[in-house]
Amino acid sequence: MTERKTKFSTLLAAALVIATGASAEPVCMSSGELEAGLVDWYGERPVEPASGARQLWASEVSGSWSLVEYRGDGRACVLRTGDGWAPAEEPGDQLLAQWSGS
Repeated sequence: MTERKTKFSTLLAAALVIATGASAEPVCMSSGELEAGLVDWYGERPVEPASGARQLWASEVSGSWSLVEYRGDGRACVLRTGDGWAPAEEPGDQLLAQWSGS
């Protein structure tokens, strides 16, 4: 792994941890960098279908998930993250259940 990629992965990991706080601001960066970090660091892939400018990413292996918002300026922001993802017939239903504490 290159030094730049290692630094980016560390930055993304720290940013995602910070973003999970109750009053934390979204973590934003170029959409390409954010997607690469989600794939390389967390093993997450997009979960279909996307909802407008928002895309749910998840890993069936680790169970991590990230809700990403894409902005018109080429940046993307992680709005929420979590653990315990498992494939479901309706991905949106599973996410709603996790957020509501069910």
